[in-house]
Amino acid sequence: MAVPSSITLYSLRRFFDDGNTGKTIYTAQTRATGGRDGRGTSADGELNVRLSPPGSGWPGSNPEQLLGVGWSACFIGALRRAGQNFAIRLPEDAAVAAEVSLGTTDGGAGFALSARLIVELPGLAAEEKARLVASAAAESSRRVAGTASPEAP
Repeated sequence: MAVPSSITLYSLRRFFDDGNTGKTIYTAQTRATGGRDGRGTSADGELNVRLSPPGSGWPGSNPEQLLGVGWSACFIGALRRAGQNFAIRLPEDAAVAAEVSLGTTDGGAGFALSARLIVELPGLAAEEKARLVASAAAESSRRVAGTASPEAP
């Protein structure tokens, strides 16, 4: 039996196959070598990061940190879109922090990730914040496996 040279672990193609219309607007190409104590790079040369396991004390970032930064940046984009839909201007100093946790499943047989996003929208009324976060979370939840549940402030 031939071993495949590549495998797709998860594809957003499912979103398009479910009858939604849209088009791919950007594809990032990245590569990791050496695992958690290796390197991560992007095809365009903009990303070149040393990787290290969490808590190792070794120099470098861990994959959970990189996921958190990426998810936070994307969620700010979803907040901006929600703001446009509701005619609410996002504050210049809007920020999203992430807590990404790595844990075990099945009595330690597997691993799972969870993330908590903490949204900072200074200067907006509580009702506006709640409306933006709920809309952005719903938008994000449709795009990734799992669900997004906004917490009350």
